[in-house]
Amino acid sequence: MRNARKLKRTEEQMDRASTYEQWSSAAREHDELSGQARWRQVDQTSQYDYAQIRLRLDKLRSLRSRHDYQGLMFTLNEGIHGNMGGMGRHSLYTRAKFGTKYLIEQYIAEVEDSLRFIAELDSEEISEQEKLDFFYRANICFGRSALMLSGGGVLGFYHLGVVKTLLDEGLLPRVISGSSAGSIVAGALGTHTDPELEKFYDPANILTEARSEAGTFLRMFFGANPQIDVRDLEELIARMIPDLTFQEAYEKTGRQISISIAPAEVHQRSRLLNAITSPNVFIRSAVMASCAVPGVFPPVTLMAKNQHDEAQPYLPTRRWVDGSIADDLPAKRLQRLYSTNHFIVSMVNPIAIPFLKNDGDRNAMVSALGGLGVGVGREILNFYRGMVQKRGESWPRFNLLMNSVHALVDQEYSGDINIVPSFNWYNPAKLLSHLSEKDLLDLMEGGQRSAYPVVEAIRSCTLISRTMEEILHRFEHGDLRPDSAEYHRPRTSRRRPPPIRADGMGKSDKGKPRARKKTATVKKGSATRKAAKRKPGSGGSKKAA
Repeated sequence: MRNARKLKRTEEQMDRASTYEQWSSAAREHDELSGQARWRQVDQTSQYDYAQIRLRLDKLRSLRSRHDYQGLMFTLNEGIHGNMGGMGRHSLYTRAKFGTKYLIEQYIAEVEDSLRFIAELDSEEISEQEKLDFFYRANICFGRSALMLSGGGVLGFYHLGVVKTLLDEGLLPRVISGSSAGSIVAGALGTHTDPELEKFYDPANILTEARSEAGTFLRMFFGANPQIDVRDLEELIARMIPDLTFQEAYEKTGRQISISIAPAEVHQRSRLLNAITSPNVFIRSAVMASCAVPGVFPPVTLMAKNQHDEAQPYLPTRRWVDGSIADDLPAKRLQRLYSTNHFIVSMVNPIAIPFLKNDGDRNAMVSALGGLGVGVGREILNFYRGMVQKRGESWPRFNLLMNSVHALVDQEYSGDINIVPSFNWYNPAKLLSHLSEKDLLDLMEGGQRSAYPVVEAIRSCTLISRTMEEILHRFEHGDLRPDSAEYHRPRTSRRRPPPIRADGMGKSDKGKPRARKKTATVKKGSATRKAAKRKPGSGGSKKAA
């Protein structure tokens, strides 16, 4: 009985925690009282192949102690993926309040140390070319993490809290997508550097923004003139997002943001806008389109910067609406463009929250029946959608409605790690209710607290990919950058985006020698030009990157 009271007290402390340090301290105490701390210490469980992980951990340690560098690199190559022995299983990161099996944490830490060891090893032991080949290939094989921010109307302030927790812990992925309300937050992240975001999250600025937004949402949903709604939304976006294109934003911050938009016409497909697919599109217009809720805001024509730095319509015959209708969480497209294979989802879409909330607590039978019900519902909707499309010319509005409903239902609303509200804000009626300053600040604080339980899971699951990103950055722009005459960029380097100003390649570095320029200079002699043609990758051009 006394132990139960202590557990309840620690749970209350976790619920009231205003910082992650307070929450983690209470979570550790809870694990000690509940016995989960002991569970973390014991290797054995049927949830993963603990014997394989232990064997690989001992092997890595042995190879380093014996100075077998080639063997170490070969062994790392064998096991560079995030689910070795099933250690990426979701249940391994949800049983204890803080962390997972010590064996898994030790193995991940050993892989990280080994990667840094290989990177910093003298070139006489392993050549720079071998290192580059290894790290570029391993980076592609292991993959990257992405943060996907869902739509959800005024609940978008919840995303700000989630992002703040990830920023404070140094865990914010560089690949970020947003749709509808999530696109505003993604746009703000993609156009502000880390120091600017620190000012953005200053309590005084947050309070001022909350007052502005409270008045904005009141006018948007209760004003008599619908045109005022559009201007209010434009002002909101203008305050939070500078007037930059996707390419300019990427060059400034290094964050690879993507915005989902849906077509206003029946026979068009949704798009994912970013620095790869639409580098010259203005982020503000993309966010405006992604927030254009049908029936509330008019469809939007995208704007882009032309070769004369002038704004002009982008796909002028097409108009776009709310991105969450067609592709709220664009995981497949991000995977194709950025080699992402691990997804962190911040979900406030009221359609999806009931299915994700307490998803880890449901048994296999309930989950299977839920999946079966969703599948049957999709097939029924497909049948009616087919009937309506045959009468598309007679029922154009109904046809568009059916396509929108089908797109909403026929989506995957979960990722590898899901962050959902722990409070009852998912009632759709509240999306159109008047939110006070306190409501909006509570939403942001709720997002912060909801992210606390998954911080350690994110830290463990992304440590290796973050380390490889850091190492490659050092090879390309930092202290590990080799003499360009001694190496050529591997083919796999083409999967990495080109250099950016945030990586030390911008205006502040003009006049400084760049490593690739030594091989970029071609003499007038024909023999030299022919040699350059035979080795197109030797210059490490931006196109090859």
